[in-house]
Amino acid sequence: MTRKSKDAAFPDPTERETQLAKLILGLRSQGVTDPAVLAAIERTPRDLFTPELFKDRSWEDSALPIACGQTISQPYIVGLMTQALTLEPRARVLEIGAGSGYQTAVLARLSRLVYTIERYRTLLRAAEERLKSLHLTNVITKFGDGFLGWPEQAPFDRIIVTAAAPDEPRILLEQLKPSGVLVAPIGKGPVQQLRRYAGDAKGGFTIEVLCDVRFVPLLEGVAREL
Repeated sequence: MTRKSKDAAFPDPTERETQLAKLILGLRSQGVTDPAVLAAIERTPRDLFTPELFKDRSWEDSALPIACGQTISQPYIVGLMTQALTLEPRARVLEIGAGSGYQTAVLARLSRLVYTIERYRTLLRAAEERLKSLHLTNVITKFGDGFLGWPEQAPFDRIIVTAAAPDEPRILLEQLKPSGVLVAPIGKGPVQQLRRYAGDAKGGFTIEVLCDVRFVPLLEGVAREL
């Protein structure tokens, strides 16, 4: 088996444009049709957020491993979750699980402020550097426990959870505005339900199941890293 050269991991501009165009067309065909969401994904260089070993797969519509046993989500899922948030330019968004920072970057292009929490300090520092390199200055980061949300900054217009909560995330739902929307994978098994919670006129929530997904679990506390 021939080992790829280092340069093979970085497609030339023409190849990158071809791969990106293919990805965007694929997202459209799967139901991600919001022009603003597609534009945000198109403007966010996924290869910046992908580990060196997987650079040549950056534009595939698949989840990829990152540090600390986590993943960078499949672009389709990023697009689907972002679209389900129905973001507005003045929205304040809470993200649980910054990870690589890829989803964060997409959110930052569509909203006024993004508050993101990450339990792995290593991941958070790397994500901060990537966001800084893209000149995305409307992101506020926190090293902490995503289970608890960010009550000091609540209420939020939108909340997105990028790891699977074992049950309905009541603490996070309490940090939403009455008209807010929360999108999260819910379930304890290897396959979870991606759900959309939308505030209703009675002070409760309407719940829509979007699809089955596979996410790493949402863990309590902060991670101890060596």
